[in-house]
Amino acid sequence: MTELHFLTIAEASAQIKARTLSPVELTDAFLARVKRLDGTLNSHVLVLEERAREDAKRAEAEIAAGRWKGPLHGIPIGLKDIYNTAGIRTTGHSALLKDHIPSEDAFTVSLLREAGAVITSKLATWEFAIGGSSFDLPWPPARNPWDVSLDPSGSSSGSGVAVAAGLCMGAMGSDTGGSIRGPAAWCGIAGHKPTYGFVSRRGILPLSFSFDHAGPMCWTSRDCALMMQVLAHHDPMDPGSASVAAVDFTAGFGHGLQGLRVGVVRHFFEKDLLTDPETIAALETSVAVLRDMGAIVDDVALSPFGTYADCGSLISRAEAYAIHQHWLRTSPELYGAFGRHRLMAGAFVLAADYINAQRERSRLVAELAETMKSVDVVIFPTARCPARPIGEDSMASGFQPFFNRAFNVTGSPALSICNGFSQTGLPLALQIAGRPFEDALVLKVGDALERALGTRTRRPTLAV
Repeated sequence: MTELHFLTIAEASAQIKARTLSPVELTDAFLARVKRLDGTLNSHVLVLEERAREDAKRAEAEIAAGRWKGPLHGIPIGLKDIYNTAGIRTTGHSALLKDHIPSEDAFTVSLLREAGAVITSKLATWEFAIGGSSFDLPWPPARNPWDVSLDPSGSSSGSGVAVAAGLCMGAMGSDTGGSIRGPAAWCGIAGHKPTYGFVSRRGILPLSFSFDHAGPMCWTSRDCALMMQVLAHHDPMDPGSASVAAVDFTAGFGHGLQGLRVGVVRHFFEKDLLTDPETIAALETSVAVLRDMGAIVDDVALSPFGTYADCGSLISRAEAYAIHQHWLRTSPELYGAFGRHRLMAGAFVLAADYINAQRERSRLVAELAETMKSVDVVIFPTARCPARPIGEDSMASGFQPFFNRAFNVTGSPALSICNGFSQTGLPLALQIAGRPFEDALVLKVGDALERALGTRTRRPTLAV
């Protein structure tokens, strides 16, 4: 029998709906596990123990009265600590906001509460979603549950760690340059960056107005789809929010991939950024499995990955500095060194360079749209290698571990799934991307591959 803390959202939800599992019992199991393990993992900035138990009791009473709200009702969910929570501290993992208590929930948090989710925690992040795995902040950096000497990546570091370690069933992350997909890759979970505009960013501490995405991080693609069912709502108060028809994110699951056209962006990992052989081998296994399921797989070419990376970095750094310039001028000492240096880089971006980068971005968007006329999804590794020693993903070494930035530039949906393990037992990851607002297809492909590859039965081993 699967332990409660290792149930998927889909499994737990079915039991809660059938009233064979109590939301209170489930929440208590997660809170107890956080107490046992998080002193080592550091994935939590704040545990909302009393509030979570109240929410779980309310959910149990509602379900007993026949008012089951849907698949997230009674499910323990954690929030990256850049999501505003009314009356509850939201810090951005920074001394600058260590006493910041918002008066309203983020729009997505409101949606989760309305769906009956049990919010258990505020989770560690890189400072303001950019500062790296830093040791000069009020809270220590989160550590990878597969090996605590390794980095979980970021910036949604606590979210990735907490889901992988069984400290919450799902978590909210944010993704400006890969901050959902990086931790998903190195922590061995599923992380979905939705199409830009599908999920509101209102009430989330901003980093880059045109690149920020909010999205779910879960053990499986199916669980991400269940969270997207709640999260994908138009928000008229977020200027980036899109008004599109409602989507059933799990409708196509289990229907097979016969005839699916898959493009492999091979030059990304064979030419543009040299990639670990085990990562490439896992991708080739995934390609073979896709073909076995009836997909048509061919190579496709885009602009070099460095073009996407440079374009995205220039725009996001300029926008981040625009947000932080007042604090950087008046209270620079309240930032950690990594966060301060990376944010200040935007001060040196000329207006002409920013404008030209936006023009290049338009060209890259058009290029991908043309490519996607001949394929339904594109794939390539999420990361060049398995997790590295903690602190190395801070960019202090100059090493770029991930292939994530491209789909922040284009705004396309992109999902990272675990598609294998290294010889040392570390997760490897595949990235699946699609056309705008075809998130359901991307998640369907992720679900099919997870089931065929059998990677969801292996969890990190932790001392209890």
